[in-house]
Amino acid sequence: MSRERNVRRMIHIVPKPTDTPDDDSTGAVIWELKRAGARCRVLDLGAVDPLDSGLENELIWVCGIRQDGHQFETLNVLSLHNRVINTPESIVACASKAMTTALLLKCGVQTPETAYIKAEAQARDFVLRHGKVVYKPLYGYDGNGIRLVTRPDELGPGPWYLQEYIRNDRDYRIFVLGGEAVGAISRVSDSLTHNIHQGGIGMPVTIDEDMRAIAEAAASAVGIDYCGVDLLHDGEGYTVLEVNGTPNWHCMAAPIPELLARYLIQEERKMRA
Repeated sequence: MSRERNVRRMIHIVPKPTDTPDDDSTGAVIWELKRAGARCRVLDLGAVDPLDSGLENELIWVCGIRQDGHQFETLNVLSLHNRVINTPESIVACASKAMTTALLLKCGVQTPETAYIKAEAQARDFVLRHGKVVYKPLYGYDGNGIRLVTRPDELGPGPWYLQEYIRNDRDYRIFVLGGEAVGAISRVSDSLTHNIHQGGIGMPVTIDEDMRAIAEAAASAVGIDYCGVDLLHDGEGYTVLEVNGTPNWHCMAAPIPELLARYLIQEERKMRA
């Protein structure tokens, strides 16, 4: 019985599939968990039968996930009897740019004018009305596949997720944890996207009150434990581009791995109370 109790008092970690030896988000948080005396282990979703996992009333932290049906469904089933951070529902909501936008609009959070369209005539009208629009893959990540469209004949095959183009030379990534904005960077580049993986240069910035308010509102809108909220400043205020459910925290001055570890330990203790 004591052995079972020890096994259960453990944080189970789904590692980020894009981790490398030089960029190991999962490893950084595991190090902080162990430094704090927490027990943890890596959970391989590919080796788990969620219908017979032996996991019940456990805390499972998802540092990252592959965009495939098996991993999503495994997490969905595990979440019936376990506390999963982030929840499968919130990860899916953030993975789909259309759903993220819908939730932001529902909650009145400022975001660029956006359309998700299958009819070519509507897509053409959207481009002509705005002059310049940004096409984004519905399930893209790290800035891959994003491109500027200035004429209807540049649309390519549909359906299309399109956003109005807002002139800028940088964006902002705000890390929100437990409903609170705890770290921020600006990302600067000469290209359309400013993602670090696309060559953007990240620098820590102070979180101003407007930035804090909109980032925390965006996290609340998608119902998520922690996330990276990407913002632009449109000349009048901040607007939300995306909410990332398995975010990176490159270049942040805030000790994100330590803060995440503390949050996971806190949430695990709540389950035992």
